[in-house]
Amino acid sequence: MKQYQSAAQRVFSVFNYAFLLLTSLLCLAPFVNLLAISFSSSGPVAAGRVYFWPVEFSLESYFYAFRGGRFLQSLNISLQRVLLGVCFNLILMLLGAYPLARTKAKLSSRNIYMVFFVFIMIFNGGMIPTYLVVVKLGLLNSIWALVLPPALSVWNMIILMNFIRQLPAELEEAAAIDGAGPFLTLATVILPLSKPALATVGLFCIVWHWNDWFTGIIYMQNVKNYPLQSYLQTLMRNFDQILRAAGADYIKLLSMINARTGRAAQLFLGALPVLAIYPFLQKYFTTGLVLGSVKG
Repeated sequence: MKQYQSAAQRVFSVFNYAFLLLTSLLCLAPFVNLLAISFSSSGPVAAGRVYFWPVEFSLESYFYAFRGGRFLQSLNISLQRVLLGVCFNLILMLLGAYPLARTKAKLSSRNIYMVFFVFIMIFNGGMIPTYLVVVKLGLLNSIWALVLPPALSVWNMIILMNFIRQLPAELEEAAAIDGAGPFLTLATVILPLSKPALATVGLFCIVWHWNDWFTGIIYMQNVKNYPLQSYLQTLMRNFDQILRAAGADYIKLLSMINARTGRAAQLFLGALPVLAIYPFLQKYFTTGLVLGSVKG
């Protein structure tokens, strides 16, 4: 049944859609400009002639990105980090959120655990103590230095906990009557129903692991072990020096690419995997975030 709208409501809808469309275009414009620069030759980019469409179309920046294997090597490390890191994040968050979602009558020490988790969410030991722990555990220069320290995100665990608390308690009671223990109930009842919340916090974890560059620079002493974002960070600062290191090919490279086109191409390649994943998780995103944010 079509709902009647007054003239004022129709005018508001037009202005509302126009405002949202304009805001979306403004958010998209820098990314389109970055893409246009990456597909342009160095001359038009240096002259400031590239805006939202490539000028003198060229793929040399992308060919240079894959040359030498450093980009692909860093990409492989980042993919490993995301795969391992998100798996650890989701498993620990689910194992922590499920018991904390119970009432105090079922888990008498629930409040003590909540105080502990909230405390470590607000306060931490700091960068130097964390670095010393990583060194003493022998994790330096390994993928585990990027995965284990941030293995549990308390904030995302609380979102997941609040989502589980809103599930009907009768489902757990029915599983208990059928003889299911806590772990079987978690695996067969809670886990399937928590897909929207898991997709939401999983997306948060994917974006964090993928975009984090600082820990890679701290814990990786060899540039060959850098994840992609750490490699791109060093590239952003030293691209001119990297081009000059080409020696006799420097002038030839400079005629095809420059620092702006090279950086734009590698930044776009670095953002592409997250852009590819997001549409598949977007349908769960709003539901999981809204339901998991209600405090009970």
